[in-house]
Amino acid sequence: MPVVRDDHAELLLIESVRSGDRFAFTELVRTQDRWIRSIVFGVRGRADALDDVCQQVWASVWGRIGELRDSGSWRSWTYRLARNAAIDAGRDTTRRRRAAATGQLAEGVALATPDRDACERERDGAVLDAVQSLPAIYREPFVLRHVHGWGYRQIAELMEMTVDSLETRLVRARRLLREALKDRVL
Repeated sequence: MPVVRDDHAELLLIESVRSGDRFAFTELVRTQDRWIRSIVFGVRGRADALDDVCQQVWASVWGRIGELRDSGSWRSWTYRLARNAAIDAGRDTTRRRRAAATGQLAEGVALATPDRDACERERDGAVLDAVQSLPAIYREPFVLRHVHGWGYRQIAELMEMTVDSLETRLVRARRLLREALKDRVL
């Protein structure tokens, strides 16, 4: 189900954050964190370190909000911050893996999993694995569309592509997911 936004209220909230209002920033984080998480997951395709990357994104938003010249461009500005943070985190993970493979890093990263019953974990794990297995060019628009509920035109503008190209990517993503999940009982 698409997320309904009140654009006017969002603009007022962003203006308050731009003026240094910490309470407004707290509200912005509360209302927009799911969206930021979907961007980070869409880019990385992995749930590990999601909290850390999102925290970095919000720290960047607070520290760099003065660079935002037009509150109306907040979504595209924040999208780029979140996307770049996710890409950087992926690079850091790759560096750590290489270092671990050569014996330079002793500690691994432990994944935190919520305490849910076994059936839900299995189902969620199967879907998450399938989404993670998507190539990034399909995963990112898929997450924006089906996790966050964005419209085609909105995603196409944000990703700087045509709506036709976006539709093609989404069709391919769904086909790949159906193929990956066809033998699983959900």
